[in-house]
Amino acid sequence: MTTTTEGLGRFVAIWVGQLVSLAGTAVTGFVLGVWVYQLTGSATQFSLIMLVEAIAAISVAPLAGAVADRVDRRWTLVASDVVAAAVTAVLLTLVTAGGLQVWQVYPISAVAAMCATFRMVTFTTMLPLLVPEQHLSRANGLAQAGMAVQISAPLAAGVLLATVGLRGVVLIDLFTYGVALAITVSLALPERAVRPQPREHAERDGAMAELRGGWTELRRRSGLGTLLLVLGAFDFAFGLAGVLVQPLILTFAGPSTLGVLMFAGGGGMLLGSAVMSVWGGPKRRITGVSAFLAIGGVALALHSLAPSALLIGILAPAFLFTLPVITGCTMSLLQTKVDPSTLGRVMASVRMVSQGATAIAYAVAGPLADQVFEPMLAPGGALADSVGGVIGTGPGRGIALIFVITGAVLLVLAAAMASPRLRAVDGLPDLLHTKGESDVELAAG
Repeated sequence: MTTTTEGLGRFVAIWVGQLVSLAGTAVTGFVLGVWVYQLTGSATQFSLIMLVEAIAAISVAPLAGAVADRVDRRWTLVASDVVAAAVTAVLLTLVTAGGLQVWQVYPISAVAAMCATFRMVTFTTMLPLLVPEQHLSRANGLAQAGMAVQISAPLAAGVLLATVGLRGVVLIDLFTYGVALAITVSLALPERAVRPQPREHAERDGAMAELRGGWTELRRRSGLGTLLLVLGAFDFAFGLAGVLVQPLILTFAGPSTLGVLMFAGGGGMLLGSAVMSVWGGPKRRITGVSAFLAIGGVALALHSLAPSALLIGILAPAFLFTLPVITGCTMSLLQTKVDPSTLGRVMASVRMVSQGATAIAYAVAGPLADQVFEPMLAPGGALADSVGGVIGTGPGRGIALIFVITGAVLLVLAAAMASPRLRAVDGLPDLLHTKGESDVELAAG
């Protein structure tokens, strides 16, 4: 019991450090976006920040995975935070001197995104080696609280921007890196969690084989590649909803209501993370993924019923509540069913799919809404007399139809989880805890 508690305690300590750092980065990122938009009035330059971050994160993910499988993971976390802190210090200097320019935001954001990718790939690689298997789904659910922090960032950022200004926000971000570094350096961690596993025939691996290692391992484990595609499809739906819910709300409410509803959505995800951390999910994780995909699909589709702040205030948290369960169950399967020596590269592949799907959603959401669905559901539009008779016509109703379609896609994914190939994933051998130490030894370090 003591060793299990110690293992969970170490995970929670690392998680707190990363969560604090992520919160600071999320608030700074949002405030910088607002600063760029206020200065330029360009939605393109505003959205370009997110695109640059996504491209930077995806491009560096294979290298981050290879590093996590070869280099001491504690010092990878330290190096990631040190580089990110140095970039933040440069930003602070520019802001303080009054010399910050729009073009400088993009390389700063790119480097910060790269550091975050190294940090998250390394953290998700360490996670199953810190936590006993029976608590892994709980830990993965709790880890999703970071996403809740990012969703809630606009409300906190608005308050901070009004009270301490851009310079104060950047100072707080710099302080959060110090907190994360202090925890990472001082914490006693099990040797197996920080030291990569020895690999057979590693000397024969070329550079490209190293970078492709995660995909190779996933193809070798029946059903895991398909499961990752399901997760990618869910992330695409999540990305569409995340981008479009804001303009949907702004068609019938003001910015202050938007901030409150975004905060409520983040609260729903945080609650889901807390529930998952206590419950741990169902014994058959595929069942959990399927059930909560269905719940999330229904919640998304019901966003279309009416232009109502109360409706969104109920349904957005309900949808976001499902994310920690879906991601927690999926990540636990992906972490335990692969060879431990390839875990870092597998986690990098997972991050590439997840961020790639989200980036695609960001890229297509605006054109789909503005050029396709909104005109269809404008008064006199192509669907005004059919679909419009159900969900209404006018501003925001085309976006509402996208929510209906996206919800239907999640219901199809939920039904697809019943396929024999995916049902069999739960029964794959647990390689993480059968190669080397037992759960108790892992927790004890």
